[in-house]
Amino acid sequence: MRRRLVRAVTGVVGAGILAVGVAACAASPSQNADGGGDAQPAKAAATGTPSPAASAGDAAGSAARAAGSIGGDGTPCRLPVSFDLAQDWKPKAVTHAEDDRFAALFKQGGLTLACEIDAKPAGNTGFLRVWVADKPAGAGDARKVLESFMSGERTKGAPVYSEVRAGEGGAALPAVEAAYETAPLDEAKKESAFAVVTPGGASVVVHLGGLDTAEHEAMQPAYRLARQSLKPGS
Repeated sequence: MRRRLVRAVTGVVGAGILAVGVAACAASPSQNADGGGDAQPAKAAATGTPSPAASAGDAAGSAARAAGSIGGDGTPCRLPVSFDLAQDWKPKAVTHAEDDRFAALFKQGGLTLACEIDAKPAGNTGFLRVWVADKPAGAGDARKVLESFMSGERTKGAPVYSEVRAGEGGAALPAVEAAYETAPLDEAKKESAFAVVTPGGASVVVHLGGLDTAEHEAMQPAYRLARQSLKPGS
């Protein structure tokens, strides 16, 4: 009889401890919401999340996956060159009437905006824009073509020009690239452009802007893909 009584008392005490523990656990979320207890591990986890700038840097160091091309027959933009498109980037031909009062917005440095390739479906904010002149701007010299285009850009400081190659192997064309900054809202952001002159004499500038420097860096793989895969049109 005494053993049964001890077991009963023990069971009641154990149930009481369990109830207190459950009540404490139930109360802890409201305390943590005010900054106590488990809020510290949650904060540490948030701190460990990569920043947008870090993510952009990682993206800039990676290669873009080609998904179709632009510039040839049957593509949305018929251009004097063709190049590969990064996955999910969406091209659209730019058309305007010559007598349109806004036509000047589509012309820069002797070139005309012919194609916009939108990065939004790929998760970024910006465009690859292709500018074309059927007659060689700058006497057929890629450096002069790019300098002429750059005269219409509101740069912050002097652009940095470098000689590069557009395309691969024996079909690669001499090209000139500009890396520079603009400050449309008093906050500097990076932009890039490269120019080529095709064997047929057309001048082409491919320009990459972006909402800000982080977006620009994140879109660099698509820009490099365009330059590395570029071919003269037929």
